[in-house]
Amino acid sequence: FDFIYDQIVSMGEIVATRIVSHYLNFIGIKTQWLDARSYIQTNNTYREAKIDWEKTAFLIQKNIPSILENQIAITQGFIGNTSENFTTTLGREGSDFTAAIFASCLNAEDVTVWKDVPGILNADPKLFNDCIKFDELSYQEAIEMTYYGATVIHPKTIKPLQNKQIPLYVKPFLFPEESGTVIKEAQVQISTPIIIVKKNQILVTLNTRDLSFITENHLRDIFKGFADVNIKVNTLQISALSFSASFDFRKDKFETFKNLTEKDFLFKFNTDLKLITIRHADEKSIQKYISGDVYLEQRSRNTAQFVLKDE
Repeated sequence: FDFIYDQIVSMGEIVATRIVSHYLNFIGIKTQWLDARSYIQTNNTYREAKIDWEKTAFLIQKNIPSILENQIAITQGFIGNTSENFTTTLGREGSDFTAAIFASCLNAEDVTVWKDVPGILNADPKLFNDCIKFDELSYQEAIEMTYYGATVIHPKTIKPLQNKQIPLYVKPFLFPEESGTVIKEAQVQISTPIIIVKKNQILVTLNTRDLSFITENHLRDIFKGFADVNIKVNTLQISALSFSASFDFRKDKFETFKNLTEKDFLFKFNTDLKLITIRHADEKSIQKYISGDVYLEQRSRNTAQFVLKDE
């Protein structure tokens, strides 16, 4: 299914960018349409492809600079190509990641991505009505936010820009004159709690069949199962006799993981859950945003996570 998905959904990017390129040329703005698949080289993990940075950098640096000398390049986000010449996609908000890849390989001065929000907010405005915009964020904070599930930027976008110290501007396309948010190398003190909600979660709990302690060998087998199915764990908890983990529910991946592990473990699960992550949490924010039965709770110095029923 993932392979077929990538071959089909990628066509939207191809068609849309051809239309834009032809229109700009028609009105006198000189552009060159580029097929991103000729430059962005990936492995064959369809829907979540991983970049082959060495091949990608070589192709971009060899071909793109001369094109940019006297015209604008129009290309696609979100898509790449395997060594077998099949199309791959880079995951949700993958166009941001594509921009970061080109920027890193070309040593760009900065990158701007356009969104339907004023910039980076401390919460999703579709879920909360008291959101606060950040004028500036450090690379580190942005990486943490995307890692925990903030969807405004692709999780892999920040690191290649940080490596080259390239600022990232996140601006609203409806109000292009507004400043938005800049992500850069900076010491920014964050006092506002950041609320990240991931829906469609499943919580899996594994117990040893002989009621022995969970050991390193058990953990090795469990995480091998996650890796084999390409499941990203969003939060986890380990006790003496059990292992619990929350991750995005996809029936095919869940069933495969269940089949891999239930022969060695007692397998229990809960569905229709959500994961709320609060960065820079305090008791006031926890009381405000967390209500109902908590299935799993994890806290560290800067972050609190709660798995709840998604009412």
